[in-house]
Amino acid sequence: MTPSARPPRADLVLPCLDEAEALPWVLARVPSGWRAIVVDNGSTDGSADIARSLGATVVHESRRGFGAACHAGLAAARAEFVCFCDCDASMDPGLLAPMAGRVAAGEADLLLGRRRPQGRGAWPVHARAGNIALSRMLRRRTGLRLHDLGPMRVARREALLGLDLTDRRSGYPLQMVVRAADAGWRVVETDIPYLPRSGKSKVTGTWRGTWHAVRDMRRVLAEPPVTRTAPAEGISA
Repeated sequence: MTPSARPPRADLVLPCLDEAEALPWVLARVPSGWRAIVVDNGSTDGSADIARSLGATVVHESRRGFGAACHAGLAAARAEFVCFCDCDASMDPGLLAPMAGRVAAGEADLLLGRRRPQGRGAWPVHARAGNIALSRMLRRRTGLRLHDLGPMRVARREALLGLDLTDRRSGYPLQMVVRAADAGWRVVETDIPYLPRSGKSKVTGTWRGTWHAVRDMRRVLAEPPVTRTAPAEGISA
């Protein structure tokens, strides 16, 4: 994408569980013209009402799990491009506009944000260690030389649906990458600043949470390869 080209419009999926404190900051940074889809996964702090009052589309997903929330958002999306981002103020959604532009320009089929911690406590040691281990296992499984399996990412909606993702827990982001690699997608990462999150992490905030996430992802890596076709390149409106 040339510097003067306008980034494509996209739907932004924001899985949400008790993120009332972070929502105003996150939604204020959604790129202009994009639709924010906040997927409420059982919040008890009024997150859904806050998101709705700030102009977001709110989807309720009763099945607990990061993957369940993400996939509900993907199912609700209608734009050609779909982006994902955590809803905890650890990442700036505004960074997704140039990332979507790169996918539209054909630089990648799936573009991931490689987290670069900013400030003390942004990325706990146990979470970082788990991520490194999974990156190495992913490399052995797919050959992809990625450094991070972070949640900020962008791809074309129809292509994502074609991956037929089935994990509804912590393995969802990894399954997306594994199946994309099996399908011959160009999977690329780009550096993004990673800020200390607002509130307590539901997944990697503890050793136990990290262990459960790694267990889910190991199960994904054990799945046999599934042959799929590479996504067709489209032209954004």
